[in-house]
Amino acid sequence: MTSLSSKRVAETLDKLHADAEAADRGLMAEMMAKVEAAGATLKDAAAKFIDEERANYGTMYRDHADHFLAISPAYGRFLYAMVRARRATRIVEFGTSMGVSTIYLAAALRDNGGGQLIGSELQPTKVTRARAHLEAAGLADLVEIRQGDALETLKDIGGEVDVLSIDGAFSLYLPMLKLIEPRLTPGAVILGENAFAQDYLDYVRTPANGYFSQSLDIDEGRGNEFTVRVG
Repeated sequence: MTSLSSKRVAETLDKLHADAEAADRGLMAEMMAKVEAAGATLKDAAAKFIDEERANYGTMYRDHADHFLAISPAYGRFLYAMVRARRATRIVEFGTSMGVSTIYLAAALRDNGGGQLIGSELQPTKVTRARAHLEAAGLADLVEIRQGDALETLKDIGGEVDVLSIDGAFSLYLPMLKLIEPRLTPGAVILGENAFAQDYLDYVRTPANGYFSQSLDIDEGRGNEFTVRVG
């Protein structure tokens, strides 16, 4: 039996995935309608969004304080499996949101024998809700969530990092990786969800930068990227 199948964790995740689907249904439909109306591919739409995000970072995400923008159960199980396989004890997460992905990561830490997860979230209301969700799942003792701009809150993480989960502002994927890069252990796993930023993909897919990276079929179309620190 894993922590994912324990009553507290399983019930909390079931509720959160249902809440996320209800909260984000309208937003997702609106976004896809805009993509179709523009006759653009999802990649082209993402590139335009990243340009807008760079110009309006912060303001755009304050408009989504009540949206989960959460991972799927399939991707959550993948996160859990990667942390277990890496036997990770220290994780950094960029983009905690309501804490759904955090629960999968923390559950894996618990089953690895313990450790620490340091997360960062821009929205204070989301930080409060994520902490409550972790308490409900019985995993709060493994997690520290820092509120604010991740480029500031994650400057000092106090040690090496076995797994880095990146799922926040698209335009910050590469800056976030470079911020944490000096702390990555050999063989560290970097998991990028919605990794549409071309500068990030170019960097992790260039062997000279010390990574092996490839796209994932999980949640096709969401731009998931699996990367390992090999250099």
